[in-house]
Amino acid sequence: MTTPRCDTTVAWSALRGHYEAHGRELDLREAFTRDAQRFEAFALQAPEVFADLSKNRWDLLTRQLLIDLARECGLEARRDAMFAGEPINTTEGRAVLHTALRAPRGAGPFSEEVHGVLDRLLAFAESVRDTAASGITDVVNIGIGGSDLGPQMVVPALDAFAHPGIRSHFVSNVDGHDITPVLRRLDPKRTLFIIASKTFTTQETMANAAVARQWFLAQGGQDIGRHFVGATTNLKAAAEFGIHTTFGFWDWVGGRYSLWSAIGLPIAIAVGAEHFRALLAGAHAMDRHFATAPLEANLPAQLGLLDLWYRNFHGFGSRSVAPYHQGLKRLPAYLQQLEMESNGKCVDLEGQPLPYGTSPVVWGEPGTNGQHAYFQMLHQGTDVIPVEFIAVKRPTHEHADLHAKALANCLAQSQALMLGKSTEAALGEKAPTASAALGKLTIARHRSFPGNRPSTTLLLDALTPAALGALIALYEHRVFTSGAIWGINSFDQWGVELGKALCSELLPRLASGDASGLDASTAGLLKALRA
Repeated sequence: MTTPRCDTTVAWSALRGHYEAHGRELDLREAFTRDAQRFEAFALQAPEVFADLSKNRWDLLTRQLLIDLARECGLEARRDAMFAGEPINTTEGRAVLHTALRAPRGAGPFSEEVHGVLDRLLAFAESVRDTAASGITDVVNIGIGGSDLGPQMVVPALDAFAHPGIRSHFVSNVDGHDITPVLRRLDPKRTLFIIASKTFTTQETMANAAVARQWFLAQGGQDIGRHFVGATTNLKAAAEFGIHTTFGFWDWVGGRYSLWSAIGLPIAIAVGAEHFRALLAGAHAMDRHFATAPLEANLPAQLGLLDLWYRNFHGFGSRSVAPYHQGLKRLPAYLQQLEMESNGKCVDLEGQPLPYGTSPVVWGEPGTNGQHAYFQMLHQGTDVIPVEFIAVKRPTHEHADLHAKALANCLAQSQALMLGKSTEAALGEKAPTASAALGKLTIARHRSFPGNRPSTTLLLDALTPAALGALIALYEHRVFTSGAIWGINSFDQWGVELGKALCSELLPRLASGDASGLDASTAGLLKALRA
């Protein structure tokens, strides 16, 4: 598919002119004063997710010019090619079909194969959940990257739906300080290990798997085949390890898009078949929204376009994610891989260097914890950092007063970022902790906030499996949107390979001390580590 690169389009030039004339100086406070309907104009409802985009530094013309850019760059055609199974992962010659994993039976590509694995996976999950028969009380998922971050995010998010008699554990880091405290709490007779590696060769995963097997045997474990299962396609290597129960997936499933596949086994065990299917259904509903809604009403597309507006025109280099729900505590880490591994690229589809920025840095922490950590910088720091708030209307606990406080804090933070506080307003307030040695004006300047800092708020009715599925799919398609317009391949990750190769070379040097051929810094560090 041949489309112009975004920076060569008519729409890009129009956006540059619009930014210089209006966008750079847009003030949100003035925008709301001028337009009493601004909230309604920038509110969008998608499956399970309501979005308020009105506190962002754009106007109706900005949005229209961004939509013009998307159309000029062929976003809709590229989206349709993805859903059709065309090999849009051009550097690896692969289709990108994680959406097929959540399509109803008969409604997506490879449906027979997908649902065959899904049915077998969920049947196995239900057998484990029958703890009286299985004897399993602890499930340990050993993976890394996409084989870890998705399940590790989803399982605590859906804690209200989890089996009360099964504890979930996640091991990913090759540092032994990760797996050691987990093993310390386990009984080998009541533990199931899931080894999640498509190739069954992932360095960190296989190192931890070997430690888990050694521990299991040392603790008197007798049946590796019963207590270890694999989410892998390498049946031979799994069998050599002692694993006979495996669940495979396909090369058109990228790691960071794989929680819907066999990699989701720890999720299925935690929440059960019915809720796992609801997770898939929520994602599929968002897939259909992205595939069919016009760009003017397409929430993933508009979020991706807004990301491009901030990155390439305003020059904002990062985005903070602040979920006001403790269950979503691992969402920022999950989104780091989803976005930065997908769109952290510096060449276009033809391999040509890009003259513009791509992925922002994504980071965050659940509210209200983040308010007592980094929000100081968001409000008064020298950099403008767009914030994404995620709120959930209905809790799954009985402490209504606590939930109300969390929601009020969420609303207050986005309001404060936008409104700020003038020096004049600060002069009219009392500051009990202020130093008496400083003048009132000096104190007021310290207590003023610039405001006009942008934010988006995403609202879920409840954190159900369907809602979480829709939210995750929303982020997937948002990342696709910005990557497609930037003209990059969002579905490879060559950037992680060099470090792996160098690690394999350095590992024996740690034992031998051989520093020949190394750069001076690495040689010096090797010597210091061996001293």
